[in-house]
Amino acid sequence: MENNVVLTARGITMTFPGVKALDNVDFTLRKGEIHALMGENGAGKSTLIKCLTGINDFEAGEIHIDGIEGPVKNHSTRDAQNVGISTVYQEVNLCPNLSVAENLFIGREPLTKLHTVDRASYNKRSQKIMDDLGIEIDVTQNLENYSLAIQQMVAIARAVDMDCKVLILDEPTSSLDDEEVEKLFVLMKRLRDQGVGIVFVTHFLEQVYAVCDRITVLRNGTFVGEYPIAELPRVKLVAAMMGKDLNDLDAIEKEQIDLEKSEVVIDASSLTHTGTVKPFDLKIHKGEVIGVGGLLGSGRSELARVIYGADKASAGKLKVKGKDVKINQPIDAMNLGMGMLPDDRKAEGIIGDLSIRENIILAVQAKRGMMKPIPMKKQEELADYYIDLLSIKCPSREAKINQLSGGNQQKVILARWLATDADFLILDEPTRGIDVGTKSEIQKLVVDLAKEGKSIMFISSEISEMLRTCNRMVIMRDGEKVEELDKDLTQESVMAAIAGGDKAHE
Repeated sequence: MENNVVLTARGITMTFPGVKALDNVDFTLRKGEIHALMGENGAGKSTLIKCLTGINDFEAGEIHIDGIEGPVKNHSTRDAQNVGISTVYQEVNLCPNLSVAENLFIGREPLTKLHTVDRASYNKRSQKIMDDLGIEIDVTQNLENYSLAIQQMVAIARAVDMDCKVLILDEPTSSLDDEEVEKLFVLMKRLRDQGVGIVFVTHFLEQVYAVCDRITVLRNGTFVGEYPIAELPRVKLVAAMMGKDLNDLDAIEKEQIDLEKSEVVIDASSLTHTGTVKPFDLKIHKGEVIGVGGLLGSGRSELARVIYGADKASAGKLKVKGKDVKINQPIDAMNLGMGMLPDDRKAEGIIGDLSIRENIILAVQAKRGMMKPIPMKKQEELADYYIDLLSIKCPSREAKINQLSGGNQQKVILARWLATDADFLILDEPTRGIDVGTKSEIQKLVVDLAKEGKSIMFISSEISEMLRTCNRMVIMRDGEKVEELDKDLTQESVMAAIAGGDKAHE
């Protein structure tokens, strides 16, 4: 191996039934660098990581690790750890009911002369590990007492203490706020300076340019190229990931809505949910995309849940197409022509053990009632139609949904609600955690659905994508609707409304 290289993968090839997941892929990681592994959903990033860490048994190619003679073939994560490769995932795989110190040393506890666990020793060692990494916590406290960001840092600290040469961070920032992300970056840079090679997988382009030294791009299971960060501006990175130049700002043309003349589809008056949403008034017109903005915890999702009946309103009135209605549960909303894509697709959206076809027809079947099953031929037609319409990448309609990438899972859930022919769709963070290309596709689809006359509530943490897709925006703060913006819809006006007037300039 060349000097300063800690890991090389050459010609890695792996096939799943019906899909070539990796085709002759190369990857090189140097000591003391943060290296972004980039690509759209389905590009092969996760598959390559699983090949490196012993989860996937690849068919061809070789992996070499600094200090080890000959190629390395890992058959388990333990094998990978033994050669110095550790992975920290978005979902922290530690034991929240144990202390930080117990988590750091689980499976490798120091023993006393009497062969009992030496708690004093591992508490002391754990505190030193944390202090050395600049993580200020009490290691005797249970892990569950700390934020997700701290839990991820504990997972990273465990990996570092096990003498990892290669640290793989797979979407570690997806559930963190800006301040927590910054703390994680400080830790990553500290480890880089200590000589650890870090592989960083993320969908956030700004984070790549904030912390990484180098980028490798994969596309459709193939190696596109490796670039020093300074030589790959964002526009070229997106083009490399998608295989085409992307000028997505020009690609979306919003329909201008005359609110005075268009039909009111949803009319909420003093609608309230005790403890989460203060009384709000809201009119949503036919053919418009209305954005709901605000900080995390501002009440955006809670507002949507009250309208949809996922949380029953405690006061107020709701009209749908001019008629007074009572929505006590989601099935009532569905029968009134509503659909809702929840923000947590894993917990509330997909049913992992069911096929793509079964996931798509689920809402249609629920509306019909379980005593009137949809004929299989009709199910297959529906599934094939939406797989084609939304360009869902999958081996077949009968593949399990949990075999798909995150972006393709999101498309399946969107297909579920489009199949019901809903007049009003609530899309809660529909592009979170998915790649740039799929984001653009979903944004275009939202605008196209509005042009067809559907009304859409679009909830997102990304102001830029709401500005591109929404005709109007509602701003939430502390469970209260604080502002509506239509004519003056700019990045500055939205940020000022979210921050709270004068506070925005502090």
